[in-house]
Amino acid sequence: MESPAKQRKIIHIDMDCFYAAIEQRDNPELRGKPIGVGGDGRRGVLCTASYEARKFGCRAAMPGFKAVELCPQIILVPVRFDVYISVSAQIRAIFGRFSDLIEPLSLDEAYLDVSHWDSDPESIAREIRTQIFEETHLTASAGIGPNKLLAKIASDLDKPNGQYCILANEVDDFMKNLPVSKLWGVGKKMQEKLTKHGITICGDMQKLDKFAMAKRYGRGGLDLYDQCRGIDQREVEVHRMRKSISKETTFSEDVLGVLSLVPEMRRLLSEVKETYESRYAEREIKSLVVKLKFADFSGTTVEKSIPDFHHTLTEELLAEGYARGGGKAVRLLGVGVRLADEDDEKQLEMF
Repeated sequence: MESPAKQRKIIHIDMDCFYAAIEQRDNPELRGKPIGVGGDGRRGVLCTASYEARKFGCRAAMPGFKAVELCPQIILVPVRFDVYISVSAQIRAIFGRFSDLIEPLSLDEAYLDVSHWDSDPESIAREIRTQIFEETHLTASAGIGPNKLLAKIASDLDKPNGQYCILANEVDDFMKNLPVSKLWGVGKKMQEKLTKHGITICGDMQKLDKFAMAKRYGRGGLDLYDQCRGIDQREVEVHRMRKSISKETTFSEDVLGVLSLVPEMRRLLSEVKETYESRYAEREIKSLVVKLKFADFSGTTVEKSIPDFHHTLTEELLAEGYARGGGKAVRLLGVGVRLADEDDEKQLEMF
């Protein structure tokens, strides 16, 4: 853990079913009913699902037809991003009353560093949530901790409309029994790998030294070595750097064959290039990326380091990705570029 002199007060605010909650707020007939935002039509996917729908297994990124299979009474409502953006701005303004150190993660969640306050961070979080409800009629959950990792984990422990605080002197005991699935970067595959090695909780992982973690899990193992102990030195970043530019299309009908995909790939690449030149021309391009999702909902992403837009190379990436699918038809095509950091040292994310 950090020394007392360096301990910070970090709050992670996470709105409860943000899009769905706004739809239920604005349409009283939807309140208390299972709803999904988006997902309309044979190809649509859900942006989110209300808690009533989640009880049936409905979730974000699920195809609309699958949500209907799980919950026949679900009500699918169209996405209204203009409204969500407007409400998000309201919430962001509330955050600004408590701190200048705000790191938005998306429209519905953000970190706040309130270390400059003498007040109890739990009281600050409670007041932020109260003001959000009074001004937007929406509920928010909060996590409070001495760093971003712990605040983020905590915000998920008393949802919806609750908050959880992890004090500095509680970190060691809290982490020992925390499932490793709660750690950043531990997805399904990594979790399966850890389970095979007998690691299911952070206390199991803490038994391994840095050398063993690096040998077993590579560079990510060193990060997990810190995480499983509740260590996170990251600052709240007020200006988050754009990491990628991407465009994608979900086809109304499955597309078979690489040549049939090329025209749409070129169109998407042109849109990405236009966005880059108009807004991010000062940033260096790190690589090109092509993403494919197949008719069976499996997918693949192909990437090549190159500092420029290149139609021929993008077509080669498309062909490689398509070959990975074994000739299966394609339901979604995405094209994009990763942008290099100013120091060109951070690993960037896309899709």
